[in-house]
Amino acid sequence: MRQKYVLSELDSGERVISERLSQVRSVSIGFWIGAGSRDERDPKAGISHFIEHLLFKGSRSYTAQEIAEVFDSLGGELNAATSREHTVVYARVADQHLETAIDVMTDMVFAPLFADLDSEREVVLEEIAMYEDTPQDLVHDLVTEAVFGPHPLGRPVIGSADVISSVTRRSVSAFHRAMYVPGNIVVAAAGNVGHERLVPLLEQAAAKRGNGEAPKRRVRSPLVKTPPPGVRFQRKDTEQYHVCLAAPGIARSDRRRFAASLLDGILGGSASSRFFQEIREKRGMAYSVYTFASQYSDSGQIGFYVGTREENLPSALEIAVSEIADIADGNLRGNELERAKENLKGRMMLAMESTSSRMSRLGKSLVSDTELLSLDRLRAEIDAVTPEAVAELAGVLLAPERFSAAGIGPSEEWFLDAVERVNPALVGTAAAAA
Repeated sequence: MRQKYVLSELDSGERVISERLSQVRSVSIGFWIGAGSRDERDPKAGISHFIEHLLFKGSRSYTAQEIAEVFDSLGGELNAATSREHTVVYARVADQHLETAIDVMTDMVFAPLFADLDSEREVVLEEIAMYEDTPQDLVHDLVTEAVFGPHPLGRPVIGSADVISSVTRRSVSAFHRAMYVPGNIVVAAAGNVGHERLVPLLEQAAAKRGNGEAPKRRVRSPLVKTPPPGVRFQRKDTEQYHVCLAAPGIARSDRRRFAASLLDGILGGSASSRFFQEIREKRGMAYSVYTFASQYSDSGQIGFYVGTREENLPSALEIAVSEIADIADGNLRGNELERAKENLKGRMMLAMESTSSRMSRLGKSLVSDTELLSLDRLRAEIDAVTPEAVAELAGVLLAPERFSAAGIGPSEEWFLDAVERVNPALVGTAAAAA
């Protein structure tokens, strides 16, 4: 299954990338903006996510209701998302409706009115409250803060209630003007559309907005040095302890990312993974246990989550660390690595049957300035990973002394006692911070 894409740049400064799939009758299109939570100043933390919401609340040519009605009448899908390094507004429509979708989406992205802040402010505050009530999600933000400390990468994307309650229309408009510029935006499309049709539609939309000279792409300040490991805990009267252990990972351009993906799969990325089998299936210590990995332009994060009852927490963490150490010692079992390789390649190929996944792959690569490898090259890179490379990465990235920890549960003392068995230095960190 080959992927052929075309890339160009509009006079306005937007980069456009597309892939034609003539066997489908739909088009997935996304506007990728190089603005995320790491680009915010502390007093405005969460403003990227807030703007993502506000884009749907009315633009120069469409009211909020009209935006919803247009896409409902097309039978299409319209949504958006914010991450630490980008924001994306994306849609999927039948191919004959692409022009309408582009017209509405460009108006949303480039000409939002920001006229109804207060009602959407309440929506985002409810979203934050919902998040606070979901410990299995909230603990991931806590561990990211533990890993990255005061750096913007350590802040939650969703923002804080204090900031969202007080941020002004002037601040929102200023951030939008600075970040939502053509040179900082990528338009990606995949489906039944040719580049020769897509580009004129986008040029027409650019002419309609009447933009002047395009500002250049923004250069993001790099993470110079990762802070030392940290610990975070939030007391809640939960039945389970929700715990994450994580460490700094690798950047998205790092050649070791293929070995990291396979390490993730072997440890906790599937039903046959070590954590799932040893902690859940064999011992019944958890319902949910898995590994996770994030890659940024200059850094990353890798770690694992477990939700378990009080009496199981120390043993569950010890088993996880023991399995990591076993892999670091070079003890891969049977066809463990080959199974992980086939799993990764299989999931990659299944994703390629989705126009949305193909569009996301194109847009994310371009907006993050990451090399866009062919599917054949990706398969070759996965196949080339050796057992030694996986073992070395486990020892380097997941050494116990590199772990930060975060937990949500009834007792901080019990949490710290369990964590001390993994990284004793963290208990001292927690005591010093108290």
